[in-house]
Amino acid sequence: MTAKFIYKICARSEWDAAVESGTYFGSGIDENDGFIHFSTAEQSLETAEKHFSGIKGLVLVKIDGETLGDALKWEVSRNGALFPHLYGTLKPDNVEFVVDLPLGADGKHVFPPID
Repeated sequence: MTAKFIYKICARSEWDAAVESGTYFGSGIDENDGFIHFSTAEQSLETAEKHFSGIKGLVLVKIDGETLGDALKWEVSRNGALFPHLYGTLKPDNVEFVVDLPLGADGKHVFPPID
């Protein structure tokens, strides 16, 4: 493992549905790829710019990767960097926090301090 905490960016509506059902299956791209895409703190800003630019209604979900066990794999992805991928579902109970990612005046998402 390369980072204790990992992050998921998704629509607030997706996350609210996960909380209601008790399980997060991922977004459409996750379901297509067969795993849930996550980022480290350092990768999250670039992920937001690359995949979610200008999109409103997003949240940032923080997870302790150690709670996910062997289902969490670190695999080479963008620019040869290792990214965390969850081969399974995520229980909202495993989440450290969920915060809104509003758009700033510059059109970029405003992130809270993350580690």
